[in-house]
Amino acid sequence: MSLDGAFLHIVTNELQPLIGARVDKVYQPSREEIVVSLRTFRDGGKKIVLSANSVSARLNLTAASFENPQQPPMFCMLLRKHLSGGKLMAIRQDGLERVISLDFECTNEIGDIVTNTLIAEIMGRHSNIILVRDGRVVDSVKRITDDISSVRRVLPGIQYEAPPRQDRLCLLECTPEQVLDAVKDSPERLCKKLTAVLEGVSPILTREIAWYCEKDTDVPCNALTEGGKQRLLILLYRIKGMLNGSPGEFTIVSEPGGKKKDFCFIDITQYSGSMTTTRCDSANGLLDEFFASQDRSERTKQRAHDLLKLLMNSYERISRKLELQKKELAECSEREVFRVRGDLINANIWRLEKGQTKAELEDFTTGEPVEIQLDPRLTPAQNAQKYYTEYRKLDTAEKKLTELIASGKQELVYIDSVFDAVSRTDSEADLAEIRRELREQGYLKGGVRADEKVKKTSEPLHFRSTEGFEILVGRNNRQNDQLTLKTAKATDIWLHTQGIAGSHVIIRTEGRQPGEQTLFEAAQLAAFHSKGRSGSGVPVDYVAVKFVKKPAGAKPGMVIFTNNRTLYVTPDESLVNSLKAK
Repeated sequence: MSLDGAFLHIVTNELQPLIGARVDKVYQPSREEIVVSLRTFRDGGKKIVLSANSVSARLNLTAASFENPQQPPMFCMLLRKHLSGGKLMAIRQDGLERVISLDFECTNEIGDIVTNTLIAEIMGRHSNIILVRDGRVVDSVKRITDDISSVRRVLPGIQYEAPPRQDRLCLLECTPEQVLDAVKDSPERLCKKLTAVLEGVSPILTREIAWYCEKDTDVPCNALTEGGKQRLLILLYRIKGMLNGSPGEFTIVSEPGGKKKDFCFIDITQYSGSMTTTRCDSANGLLDEFFASQDRSERTKQRAHDLLKLLMNSYERISRKLELQKKELAECSEREVFRVRGDLINANIWRLEKGQTKAELEDFTTGEPVEIQLDPRLTPAQNAQKYYTEYRKLDTAEKKLTELIASGKQELVYIDSVFDAVSRTDSEADLAEIRRELREQGYLKGGVRADEKVKKTSEPLHFRSTEGFEILVGRNNRQNDQLTLKTAKATDIWLHTQGIAGSHVIIRTEGRQPGEQTLFEAAQLAAFHSKGRSGSGVPVDYVAVKFVKKPAGAKPGMVIFTNNRTLYVTPDESLVNSLKAK
């Protein structure tokens, strides 16, 4: 999956109506993401998101809402200083390179009119967002020093140099016939050759071109038939038209389970039914939809980095402790030997004297001689008591270790459930709730403040089955407890993945009996909102709420249940999205 220069050109075409808009606000929701809010007289407020994240680098119009940090980062403050109130004068792209420049007419500190340029370099892991004035770098999201790159530095005060443009054919400047002449005699695969010859095209686009020509994505250039060459010209002319403003066919390619895999601005047919495709109305709308969930996950990962690190360290520490306890428990299995030795000494005490270092006594069961070590400083009775003491110590240790191991295993299950909740959360409010929970459980220092104790938990996720039943899904352990133990009625249905960390799911029955379809859909929700969301054949237990209990002293989200039955499902994101309550 890659955002190519051709797609970016269509994006910038769609953004041209924003010329003349003024900068209202600037935000930085995450370390490598900038949101510029613009206001126009005709369309009101619009937001452009610029991302330098290696896996979701892009520039596009967005309708998404962003949760911003309480303290804006320094680069965000710098952009506010230089861009606030500025007028968008131009959106530029050099050919089909993945570098977009937004020119703003602004007023500087002494009242002079200046042009500030915000440049988005969309180049995978080399992506960057740079503010430039008078050809010099003011600052950037990523500062590139000599230690990082000896070829091209990006630092405040130095002259800005655009990435060098490669010597390739640009469809904006050449004819399709020139492209055909450049590839037709090559023995290379057509898709690979087109990627090398054309500027700003992605692999999915060149594979689709090859498929359109000969119904073969691996066809060599010199194996093109006359009909294939004609189809190549036809499709290149269509693509050229789309770059110049003709309507595109904005397509998202998804795996059968609903996971979004790739996208393009033409119809995608090369997968022959092994992938599903959906259409979007615009290039900007496609990027917004494609990257929305991915961006939320990335922002949450950045904000929750400290929590994830804490949980991983705790998990590893408890796992190491469990291994040691299991070794000690294995040693306790020899305790019977000490009791038998004490019994043998007592049974033969008349034969023993103080000062002996060992004795050979007959085993009670086999009659075979057994050598027993003795302490010469102790009487025979005292030696027997010494062995009994060791036996009792090991017996007590076994009981304690058994309890500690069971408790440790439960703690690992709990930490796993919190880790899963953190990895799935998509808001700062949910993270704050998890932090409060961890402080209550003693994993985070500082205790729980009085104002945090009175805060209500957030609402669970709401869904509705195709049969009309309301389905609730907990966001975290505290909410799972609330949902299962307080909100749900005894006749409601409770679901949870079997042996896998995940959310509690409740089907509100309201006196009715849910059908198989509702149970299947609720099981899909339970599997999707768990660590098993990327698996297949995920086991999901379901049972009436009256059979679900919380043991005394159990950690948040931990319950026991009986009378359960099990469904096996493969999570389907598209089905889950279709069940969201309106």
